[in-house]
Amino acid sequence: MKLSNFNFELPKELLAEHPSENRDESKLMVIDTKTGKIEHKMFKDMIDYFDEGDIMVLNNTKVFPARLYGNKEKTGARIEVFLLRELNEEQRLWDVLVDPARKIRIGNKLYFGDDETLVAEVIDNTTSRGRTLRFLYDGAYLDFRRKLRELGETPLPKYIKRKVEPEDEERYQTIYAKHEGAVAAPTAGLHFSKHLLKRLEIKGVNFAELTLHVGLGTFNPVEVEDLSKHKMDSEELIIDEKATEIVNNAIAKKRRICAVGTTAMRGLESAVSSNRTLNTFEGWTNKFIFPPYEFSIANSMITNFHLPKSTLLMMISAFMGHDLMKKAYKEAIMEGYRFYSYGDAMLILR
Repeated sequence: MKLSNFNFELPKELLAEHPSENRDESKLMVIDTKTGKIEHKMFKDMIDYFDEGDIMVLNNTKVFPARLYGNKEKTGARIEVFLLRELNEEQRLWDVLVDPARKIRIGNKLYFGDDETLVAEVIDNTTSRGRTLRFLYDGAYLDFRRKLRELGETPLPKYIKRKVEPEDEERYQTIYAKHEGAVAAPTAGLHFSKHLLKRLEIKGVNFAELTLHVGLGTFNPVEVEDLSKHKMDSEELIIDEKATEIVNNAIAKKRRICAVGTTAMRGLESAVSSNRTLNTFEGWTNKFIFPPYEFSIANSMITNFHLPKSTLLMMISAFMGHDLMKKAYKEAIMEGYRFYSYGDAMLILR
């Protein structure tokens, strides 16, 4: 499989700028990979495809307001700072992206907020846009984190050209988000409402939770034609004993196991034991799934519609088969499905 196998024409108007009015009322394409049958439903209809004892694996990471705007000392130039990860709590060191990067050099200082109580100094270059910042803040660590949250805004993907709106703070977050650390939402989970989760629970569907803190690496463009040469950035992953117990019990009973999103799927596939059960895990994963690939745990998945040439599309192709994926995407474009983070969803059954 080559990068060019994953290119397609996506009309710009199908990139979702806003979420659907209600979380569980986005469109849902249901694909049975055994028969090749494609159905068009509403997201809340997904409950019809699950029975008592089936499980859903959720990624409970929480998005933090990672995008800040500061001013460069002396020139006052406005600089966007995108927080990627904290490197050292004590020294307040962060791995960030800056834009425009050409203006930001080692030794520069950036000032944030009207009162400029938060200052950052550039101490290293990491990539063309990447920098290491040391934040200077006169206060306790918790106050510093509170200040970051206060000044930061919801990190909507760059393709959304509009300004961040108040509703984004709630809608660009799953309702089961618990552990802060992601700079992008695990978007398949955005379709679940409290009401739908309750209905699934009443039906006897169980939930297993893992935490994979989504970084921007998932969305980095693949720039090599030979996919085996692409390297994913590492993301932090935690799978506890409770989750492994729920998943392994479902495997033993041959129940349907649904990965809610590509991040949940990557998490599961990063912690598979030699006898194809799930292990506990605490560490980092740079797992890149592309065809051909044999999946070990989940036999169904929920996912959004992804962009051409993305690593997410490659995983979907591996899970449902490349020809069926191409057919489904062609139909999605014809039927006006909305793509990407705030877009519609797909349920793939195997």
